[in-house]
Amino acid sequence: MAITGGSRLPAGHDFVFPRGALVMGVEPVLKFQSAEERAKGLPPEQEKDKETGLLVWSVLVIDQAAERKTDAVVTVKISAPHQPVPPEAIPGTDVRPVVFEGLTVTPWIDDKACRGVHGGERHRCRAKLGYSLRASGMKPVVGKPAAKAA
Repeated sequence: MAITGGSRLPAGHDFVFPRGALVMGVEPVLKFQSAEERAKGLPPEQEKDKETGLLVWSVLVIDQAAERKTDAVVTVKISAPHQPVPPEAIPGTDVRPVVFEGLTVTPWIDDKACRGVHGGERHRCRAKLGYSLRASGMKPVVGKPAAKAA
């Protein structure tokens, strides 16, 4: 099978964000730094994409189609040589609608809530499917033309 663990599956922006996405901010993704490295005063390094070698940036996004508040804020990682610039805000607001280009989804199993057998308890697995979003870039939303009256 050609699909392996960690595969980035192509997904269109409208499929992932059917009601749109709003950018809240962009920041670099930093590599994990051990306590020993911090004690030595080593500066943190920015993470690089394993496939492209480009710097990785984290874009905090509000998913306008989220059904629960806890699912509304998601992160989309963008690999680029320079920090991506969010589109301009709608005049008079902080709202920045965005369209992600080259969007991919990587599914993974979130087993943090999965509890093994302890002291005679039965196994309680509350694992769920998680996913990681990546994009090659972002651009402003272009207004859709108004529907013609019949």
